Amino acid sequence: MKLNTLRDLYVEQLQDLYSAETQLTKALPKMEQAASHPDLKEAFRRHTQQTEQHVQRLEQVFKMLGEKPGGHTCKAMEGLIKEGDEMRKTKGDPAAIDAGLIAAAQRVEHYEIAGYGCVRTYANQLGESQGASLLQQTLEEEGTTDKLLTQIAERVINLEAER
Repeated sequence: MKLNTLRDLYVEQLQDLYSAETQLTKALPKMEQAASHPDLKEAFRRHTQQTEQHVQRLEQVFKMLGEKPGGHTCKAMEGLIKEGDEMRKTKGDPAAIDAGLIAAAQRVEHYEIAGYGCVRTYANQLGESQGASLLQQTLEEEGTTDKLLTQIAERVINLEAER
């Protein structure tokens, strides 16, 4: 792909996020299964459902642009998921492993927050207000998930892992 305009970059970054989100729809159920604390399991389960909605929203944005979502692989997400898989396969104290799963999940959330913030800004700049609105909705959900993971960590998991 050639990047000659902001629109080209917008489409490329949307494809990156689409790849990231579709990879996550497969990874999150594994994280849920690996988690031991019920609150963390529930957070991963709910975020799997949200991620499926994120994929659908991205598909809507692509349709509005007359573009296709595929054709790009997000290498960063592959790496982040691989790190999560390593934590998932780790042996030891369940609370410490849960704390590690939260750390891995928050790295993913921060990557997505950065990506969605950029594409939302591009959409606004390009006058794609409907796309910007859909992307903002996903950005807010990613931020909410990040905060929820922090709350679970600080309220329960990290305290249990410390003992």
